[in-house]
Amino acid sequence: MEYNVEEISPVKRKIMVQVPAEEVNAALTATIAMYRMQADVKGFRKGKVPSSVVESKYRKQVYGEATTDLINYQINEIMSGLSLQPMSRIDVDAKELVREEDFTYSITFEVAPKLDLPKYKGLSVEEVKAVVDDAEVAEVEKRILENNAEVKVIEDVRPPKDGEVASVSFGAYRDGEIVEGIKAENFDLVMGQKQALPEFEELLKTMTTGESGETDITFPEDFINQNLAGQTVTMKVKLHAVKERITPEMSDSVAMKAGFKDVETMRAGIRESYASQRKQMHKSAAQSQLLSTIIEGIAEFPLPPAMVEDRIDRLVQDLEYRLDRQGKGLQILGKTPQQIRDEFKAEAENTVKTEIFLLAVAAEEGLEITPEEIESTLTQLAMQTRQPLHELKKYYEDNNLVVPLKDRLLCDKASELIYDAAEIKEIDPPTGETDKEAPAKKAPAKKPAAKKDEAKPAAKKAPAKKAAAKSGDK
Repeated sequence: MEYNVEEISPVKRKIMVQVPAEEVNAALTATIAMYRMQADVKGFRKGKVPSSVVESKYRKQVYGEATTDLINYQINEIMSGLSLQPMSRIDVDAKELVREEDFTYSITFEVAPKLDLPKYKGLSVEEVKAVVDDAEVAEVEKRILENNAEVKVIEDVRPPKDGEVASVSFGAYRDGEIVEGIKAENFDLVMGQKQALPEFEELLKTMTTGESGETDITFPEDFINQNLAGQTVTMKVKLHAVKERITPEMSDSVAMKAGFKDVETMRAGIRESYASQRKQMHKSAAQSQLLSTIIEGIAEFPLPPAMVEDRIDRLVQDLEYRLDRQGKGLQILGKTPQQIRDEFKAEAENTVKTEIFLLAVAAEEGLEITPEEIESTLTQLAMQTRQPLHELKKYYEDNNLVVPLKDRLLCDKASELIYDAAEIKEIDPPTGETDKEAPAKKAPAKKPAAKKDEAKPAAKKAPAKKAAAKSGDK
């Protein structure tokens, strides 16, 4: 095999490969031998079918697989020899092998541009202190008590009040027909908690146990079910019972129900979990600021177009996912698909710049990712997405996603290195800083192994798939 490399652009390479006839024949012979072991041809014992018969009977499969296997093997050899790391999928332009003839094909792919690394150690950055207020701990305690509240039916015949529980059955009707999805039996609604539309709760506050009532309700324009957004329906409801929630006093037994040894341990655990989450949040903000400062100071350099398009794809997918969870689609934005992509371009370019920089730092520092780290990350991801580990691993392997995962972990290591080498200046948090959610478990939150869209990311940087070299590909 001989090859020559053509630099199409600072971020794109094309490699022409010439394979002599003897290597072509060897590739065909090896593939035929594999088929020969399993070939089931009438008149011959398995494993004893002549090679010429196998080649004739399975010619299409044999020549297609031999072509694919030869190209993939040689691509790996070439990349190793050149120390090149494709930053995009490898495009193969090849015909099919022909016995006794030389074979020529080309591969095209994108690479990271050459980058003169700026100073990235010893930089200064501010980081907000992880402070936890007593009021925040008390708020979590309150929620734990509420979760352990006893619900008791109120014997007095009267309408429900805020804070009480109304046990109801209801259904939405339009033109006399029940509206699918807006119906429930014996549903417990906590009054005054904004669990229902205001008109619905106002109706309940005019009813007593055993009574039925109805009212017209107009769903808001941003209602999660877009089929009902802005629509008016008649809501029919029956109030079965009014219940009160009896909240217990804080005690070791309540703390134990929440997963703690006692009240003291619970309060310490809540505080530690809050502090851990907040510390990670502020650390991430400091890391982002460090990277932003570095990237802003780097001279412009060409970006691999496929990488940018890939990042735009992911941003659009994220947007679609968020809208889908609200029962909406991209069309609600009133923009064309291209307009949406154009709006994401700057963000995608900045992400690619940062990744290229971090990978360059990783190479400069000799950072590596071990198979054990890959395994650990996939294990965490499998737990988060509730997928069997072996299925997730197969998905990553089949879709050439192991290398992109490795790159992400390398970027994480490089970012940690820059942070560890920085001069961190702690500052007081802004007044009134709180987290929207606080944990009620004693285990501190761990840094997630992957974002939602990384569970099944688009392939970024991978060796050629077998499908890339099918017979007749041009």
